Amino acid sequence: MTREISRRSMLKAAGATAVAAGVVSTVTPPATAAGGAFAHPGLLHTRTDLARMAAKVKAGAAPYTAGFAKLTANSHAQSGWTARPQTTVVRGGSGQNYVTLYNDIHAAYQNALRGHVSGEGAHLDTAVAILNAWSAELTTLAGNADRFLAAGLYGYQFANAAELVRDHPDFDLDRFQEMLATVFAPLSDSFLVKHNDAVVTNYWTNWDLTAMCCVLATGLFCDDKAQVARAVEYFKHGEGLGSIKNAIPVVHDDGLGEWLEAGRDQGHALLGVGLMGTFCEMAWNQGIDLYGHDDSRFLKGAQYVAKWSMGGEVPYTANTRAKGAVNGWSGRETASDVAAADPAMTRPIWAMIANHYTKRRGMSASYLTQIAAKSAPEGGGGDYGPNSGGYDQLGFGTLSFTRDRPRATTPSPGQSATASASASAPASIPADGSDPRPQGTASAAAASDGDLAATGSNDLVGWTAAAGITAIAGGVLFMRRRDRVRRESQ
Repeated sequence: MTREISRRSMLKAAGATAVAAGVVSTVTPPATAAGGAFAHPGLLHTRTDLARMAAKVKAGAAPYTAGFAKLTANSHAQSGWTARPQTTVVRGGSGQNYVTLYNDIHAAYQNALRGHVSGEGAHLDTAVAILNAWSAELTTLAGNADRFLAAGLYGYQFANAAELVRDHPDFDLDRFQEMLATVFAPLSDSFLVKHNDAVVTNYWTNWDLTAMCCVLATGLFCDDKAQVARAVEYFKHGEGLGSIKNAIPVVHDDGLGEWLEAGRDQGHALLGVGLMGTFCEMAWNQGIDLYGHDDSRFLKGAQYVAKWSMGGEVPYTANTRAKGAVNGWSGRETASDVAAADPAMTRPIWAMIANHYTKRRGMSASYLTQIAAKSAPEGGGGDYGPNSGGYDQLGFGTLSFTRDRPRATTPSPGQSATASASASAPASIPADGSDPRPQGTASAAAASDGDLAATGSNDLVGWTAAAGITAIAGGVLFMRRRDRVRRESQ
């Protein structure tokens, strides 16, 4: 499958979308910045998240303490870390030096997270010093096609580390935003448009997802609403294999959704699930529900990979993807069966996903629950081997994403249930129009744990909760699918 897509043809305003009102929730969204900017901090961690972690660790609550102990034991989380910034970072081909970059990013993230949880300023200062050093030096990402992986993975991770210290008085916010906007985001943006001048299915799912995470995270960090809208639209309708219905092309009657890269190998399937969870979490924290998109399709795919990774039998539909360059060489590759899985292989990806579906939404997710418990306490970069794959996720989900089930609210005397529901409704309705409540229930307690970021004045999605209307103002359509490249079975 080949295509020519001009940038101009992609930039079309999205139409207004009407959604149902009356979402019942106990959520109390944090306030957005003045003028409709995105909520900050608001990528993987909100202010409420950080306060929860600090309070739980201070109180000695499990499993937060085990997660924090995992963080403090990591060599990257020490305040004595010194950055080694480079002007050019190379991934792929000769002269590779990207190991330096991902180690410094994880040191910045881990110190920033540790500083917020412990209250020790030395760790926040260390994170700021690392980030400032890189934004003062880095100008170029180079290498073969793997440079797109570097842009995607390290762009979203850099943005998340910096988000934790964006209000620090010594952090050079403007310079860091410029680095993300000129060095990382353009490569990821280009990949989603042109796929390195290859046919759209040439690159497996995780390639798209790295780019999607970078475009979303850097867009949020830089308050670029059009960029965020492109990323969200690509998640829903992008032509590449990272969009939701291409990554999970088949949903079975038992509720499991085939993960496309399960036909490749377990490591890349775990990477993809972790990246899609990261994408959904960052969107959720800005009031955009992609976890629940298309009848919680991501839940079905994550459950599938969790079951398979623990040694369970799962179905797989043989598929053939086109490979090659646009107007150049061509070929085809067939994945005929699910790959072998090693139950001992793990990545720090499960706590975030399991807690969203089982705690925020109150849904049943038995395989996610099992594998999250098996993987706990989750570590981060440096805990999963020295190679780049061990640094693909920021990790520490046991500390960061463990959450309590919210308590149900009851109407006060003289107040009807309807009035109570209206009073507790969130200021934001998901951008895709889906109901964020658990499937088959209207439980207020399960809808959210109180950390969904407000977007009441957000220009990306102009919420009018009382009327139940959502207008996607200024949204940008990234790539509308013309030909679906994967069979879908509902």
